[in-house]
Formats: sequence, C-alpha cells, structure tokens
Amino acid sequence: MRVRWIVLAIPMLLAFVIPRSGDAYPPSVGILSRANNCLACHVNNGPWRDDEKTIIDILDKMTNRSLRQNDGTFLIEAKRGQPTTVLTVIGRAKDDPADSPYRNGWIYIDPSRIGTTSLAKFAPGWTVDLHASCRLVGDKLTSFEGAKLTALPMTVRPVDDARESTIQLQVMLTRGESVKGNPKAGMIGNYFERVVRLKVID
Repeated sequence: MRVRWIVLAIPMLLAFVIPRSGDAYPPSVGILSRANNCLACHVNNGPWRDDEKTIIDILDKMTNRSLRQNDGTFLIEAKRGQPTTVLTVIGRAKDDPADSPYRNGWIYIDPSRIGTTSLAKFAPGWTVDLHASCRLVGDKLTSFEGAKLTALPMTVRPVDDARESTIQLQVMLTRGESVKGNPKAGMIGNYFERVVRLKVID
C-alpha cells in the first residue's frame, strides 16, 4: 500500500519541481523555450529607450574598471582554468526625469545555442555561476553615485576546451507587474542588447 502511494505521488511532485515552458520566468530565452530574446514574451513600450541615461555596464569586480571597448562591445578576459568575476550593472542615471525601472532582468546567452537540447546556453567551454537574473532596483556603487540600478556579480572560468566566443547580454528594464498567463499586460519595459566577447588567456 505504501509503495502504491509513493508511485501516485511522484507525478504530483514533479509537477511542482519541473517548470513548464509557459511558466518559465525568469528567463525562458533559449533555456526553457526557443525564444531568441525577451520580446517573445515582453513588450518594448517603456520610457527608457534612450542610451544617454541608460546604464548597461560590465565591470571588473576587483578594480571596478569598465570592460567596455571603443566599439561599444564588452571584453571579458580570463586565464584558462582560473575564475574571473565581473559585475553586471544595469539602471538609469541619477538625473533621469522619468520614473525609474522597478526591476531589471538580464541574461548572457550564446545565440547559436538557442534551440539546442542542452540546458547550458552560455559559451561552450566556459563555466558560469549566474548568467541570468531578475533583480529589484536599489543597489549602490561608488562609481554610479545616485543612479537607480542593479549590480550583481557573475563568475566565469574557461576550462580545457574553452575558446574565444561572442555572446549576447540581453537586458529588460521594467516597471509594474506581469499578468500571469499574459506577460505583455500589466508591465512596461524596454529591451536592450549588448555584444560580449570572451577571451581565453593561456
């Protein structure tokens, strides 16, 4: 009798543990669906479209130095086998007249791996501890005094088969609350993409 109840309970437990693609948030981009970017579910109708007051930066965590290059891309360099930690910084400048975003979501993803069966969608040969997140605005950084932003560390490490790769940083600045089953209602947002290059130092 006990065995029978265990067998019956397993499907019920799995229903809570295994997410369905329609309920995946955040983020379903390329991981639990074949969506190429955030706009598969969310709208791009917010007041934060301008780049002038939008903060999207990647900093070296040890030095707080921006990894932005002259062409607007970001370069993360790491010695093979050794971890490197960066800070993903997203938000709006302190003198922005518009209401600030309430929540920022982002994902680092290799577009060429979207649609594959693997759950790993970061660059091949690179381990990563937190390549996607959704965070409430309110973090503080000395180099961005007064800005309304989020800042979260991410550690990457190139292993034996890692090679130089180009990935995307996809960002959503949002305000409001999504309606369950209809994420395009109830929340405003703006979408941005940045190119990130990963370089292995041997």
